[in-house]
Amino acid sequence: MTAPAEAKGGRPARRYDPDRKGRIVEAAVDVIAQYGVAGTTHRRIAAAADVPLGSLTYHFTGLDDLLAQAFRWHAERMSRQYEAHFEGVRTREEFVDAVTDLIHGLVDDDPRDWAVAYELYLAALRDPALRSVTESWMRTSRTVLERFVDPTTARGVDALIEGIVMHKTLSTTGGATRDETRTIIARVLGESA
Repeated sequence: MTAPAEAKGGRPARRYDPDRKGRIVEAAVDVIAQYGVAGTTHRRIAAAADVPLGSLTYHFTGLDDLLAQAFRWHAERMSRQYEAHFEGVRTREEFVDAVTDLIHGLVDDDPRDWAVAYELYLAALRDPALRSVTESWMRTSRTVLERFVDPTTARGVDALIEGIVMHKTLSTTGGATRDETRTIIARVLGESA
């Protein structure tokens, strides 16, 4: 094993790590998923990112700044997945199926994503600065839905998606079946199930 390279003065050379800030943000999301906002600390994030604790204060003004960036990163990633889900949808029936599949896929995907989302919603209730993150996420979702329905209906479908996902995520019995969800979506859109 070779000794670490030394910089002037006998100090260890700094490791070139251009992805460090991004790794810290992603690690913060993992920590939020595991411990919630209340249990998220600089030390836990640094350990999860495998970086020195000082890296957090170098890249972020404080824990609130880091949490905001982590929530923003998470919301943007979820928004891209949401938008990609509707690619290729052309007809109203395909739209009903896509919304139904989205709801059931979201619940079956990594439950950590929803833990982070619910932590964001709760944090945004207490910290108005985070509402820009939730508002941007909702606006992006509605913009996708508005490719298929009018803005008012898009707002309702977006809220319905969130509500059914929450019910399914928190249910001890599994919540609505796929057929029940499809019937609900079709009725809201004025389609026959």
